Amino acid sequence: MACPPPKNDLFYFDANGLMVMTEKYHLQRGFCCKNGCKHCPYGFKKEAEEKKNEEPK
Repeated sequence: MACPPPKNDLFYFDANGLMVMTEKYHLQRGFCCKNGCKHCPYGFKKEAEEKKNEEPK
């Protein structure tokens, strides 16, 4: 069963039923939460941040 389309363009539901925030939502919020969001307009990449924080061996 498909979900009805959102009434605004701030979010949508993916195939698994999870809510995904759009770039417009993030821009309205005004800051990066650093969670590696799919549509992050601030350029944050969680994988890059995790690699930067790894301790050298």
